Amino acid sequence: MHLPVQLKLFIFDIDGTLHVDGQEIAGARALIQTLRDQNYAIRFMTNTTTKSQAMLVEQLENVGIQVEQNEILSASEASRTYLRDEQTNLGRKIKIWTVVSENIQADFSEFEQDQQHPDFVVIGDIGNGWNIDLLNRIFNCLNQGAKLIALHKNKFWQTREGLKVDIGLFVAGLEYVSNQTALIMGKPTIAFFQQVLASAECSAHQAILIGDDIDSDVGGAQRLEIFAALVKTGKYRASYHAESKIQPDLVLESVAELAQYLPEK
Repeated sequence: MHLPVQLKLFIFDIDGTLHVDGQEIAGARALIQTLRDQNYAIRFMTNTTTKSQAMLVEQLENVGIQVEQNEILSASEASRTYLRDEQTNLGRKIKIWTVVSENIQADFSEFEQDQQHPDFVVIGDIGNGWNIDLLNRIFNCLNQGAKLIALHKNKFWQTREGLKVDIGLFVAGLEYVSNQTALIMGKPTIAFFQQVLASAECSAHQAILIGDDIDSDVGGAQRLEIFAALVKTGKYRASYHAESKIQPDLVLESVAELAQYLPEK
């Protein structure tokens, strides 16, 4: 197996690929340093919606991975870009209701907040904050014409205690009862991957994506013909992989194994 000949950019999923719940996956920091020493462009692409950009940087640095804020592209950042564009297109201030973690509420402070008659309801991870009353309030806003934005639609995620349900459960339910299709901002959305490529001024054929989610990471990358490697860490499950119609270009025991596929420089 050979990596793309014109390889310039390495795109890494973060949680489950480089660390699990703040605990480094062995060899991750060494690999990132090797890539920097060989002058490859690096981007970190995440659907995490519980941490601000600064918090994501801090978490990576806590496991020994040095990173610049502009190297991280998050689903919440993608949603802000979308909302700014919508505001420009409408020619007026838009009203939003952000059902997101307190850690990223400030990221949406440029928009007017309205929990009664919003133009958009933005859904992120709020942990144990979900309840039937909240879902009914969102449902009523959607029935009144608000559009549903989901920072992502992941099914589950990996913690030190095991897999946990992710917000895809609530997004799918809200789609069903409102007869809407949510606007997904994060992976596997093509626009999100295009934003990452543009930030590094690379084409799809000059990039490789490494992640633990066969649907959002591998499937999303391959929609743009980005070479995609699946790691057997984080949320990876052999049975789920075996049943998937998505076929990774490369399967690795962990991100550290990628080093053996690097071309000599």
